[in-house]
Amino acid sequence: MERTYLLPLMLTTLVYSSLGHRGGRSPSASLSISPDRSQFLEYMSFSLSCEVQGSSTGWRLKRYTATVKPSESGVDWGFNQSNYVIKTAKTSDSGVYWCESGSGEHSNAVNITVHGGAVNLESPALPVTEDDSVTLRCKYQATPAELTADFYKDGYLIRTETTGEMTIPAVSKSDEGLYKCNNSEGESPENWMTVKGWSSASLSISPDRSQFLEYKSVSLSCEVQASAAGWRLKRYTVTGVDWGFNHGSSYVIKTAKTSDSGVYWCESRSGQCSNAVNFTVHGGAVILESPALPVTEGDSVTLRCRHEDKKTKDTSSNLTADFYKDGSLIRTETTGEMTIPAVSKSNEGLYKCNNSEGESPESWMTVTGPVCSISLPRLLCSLLVVSPYLLVTIVLLVEFRRRRAQGEDQGTQEDTPRPTRSAC
Repeated sequence: MERTYLLPLMLTTLVYSSLGHRGGRSPSASLSISPDRSQFLEYMSFSLSCEVQGSSTGWRLKRYTATVKPSESGVDWGFNQSNYVIKTAKTSDSGVYWCESGSGEHSNAVNITVHGGAVNLESPALPVTEDDSVTLRCKYQATPAELTADFYKDGYLIRTETTGEMTIPAVSKSDEGLYKCNNSEGESPENWMTVKGWSSASLSISPDRSQFLEYKSVSLSCEVQASAAGWRLKRYTVTGVDWGFNHGSSYVIKTAKTSDSGVYWCESRSGQCSNAVNFTVHGGAVILESPALPVTEGDSVTLRCRHEDKKTKDTSSNLTADFYKDGSLIRTETTGEMTIPAVSKSNEGLYKCNNSEGESPESWMTVTGPVCSISLPRLLCSLLVVSPYLLVTIVLLVEFRRRRAQGEDQGTQEDTPRPTRSAC
């Protein structure tokens, strides 16, 4: 395979590292591929889908194709839908795919190669998580090869398997790299396997409020980028950490009580923690409906002073209300609602309200800075400008790794067991 094909692979890697988490926040859309493979033989089928938190309206699949001829490369602007099934894949379907919104927000990117030969390497297209078990298969014409296969990483033979399959029981960052395989029927293209660290988690609350009246319902969930296995909800109340609170990664409080008030967070077995959410269950008649999760500068936020009807038990905000910030009266609204059209850091603080039915508890509203955004096509164009230099750098790096590896005993490398990784 010509080294020119390394460029889209490195572009994908750069996209992952540069755009996967803008400003520390997870993207609101992710691109999935089924089956999760980075290579396909011609005439095989695969599907792509933009998975969006909420509505997928406005999100579209985009793709960048790169071939040996630069004149045939570029962003496919006509590729314009959020879900797509390629029933009979062709080599021209090879490229980098991603999801993009009308405002230029984007998902992760996935690099796919459609091979015109007889042998392909079945390896994951999406990043794998450290400690996961990964099996690479050297396939011949879309059927289990069951032919002896040689597996290569970064150009070097790492293993020979009579079954045509190579399993890495617990991947680590050192396993990240460029893989290919060959058997008696031919050689596969090369593909990059990305290994990421343990996924971080975020705690979500629904509805997103910092205060609830007694006997109302609230749900909490640990949202993890990969699997939620190993993550557990924890809570801290006025009596301390509730070690007996063991409801897995999600929990629904159907009839909230004042004793449910506290700080909640997600925690992994290794001690990683998510954001914390503080909410109050109030035994009185009035609450301030304000967001429990941080709001972003520039967003519009509405605070509502709600009271409960003693007869119907319904809540409404139809009474004149006074709104306070850090103990000072800031506004009186006859509708019982106060809107901040575009919040800023100066709006961060401790809020409460009162009306003719009583006074609410105080709740803190957190305001975070705006998230920086960059258009993926703009990044790709910028990378293409420096692609000759990038390509030279890639070749030099590969050559350096080869020279460094000279003299190492490959047989010893194959038979030596990998050291056990210590717990973090």
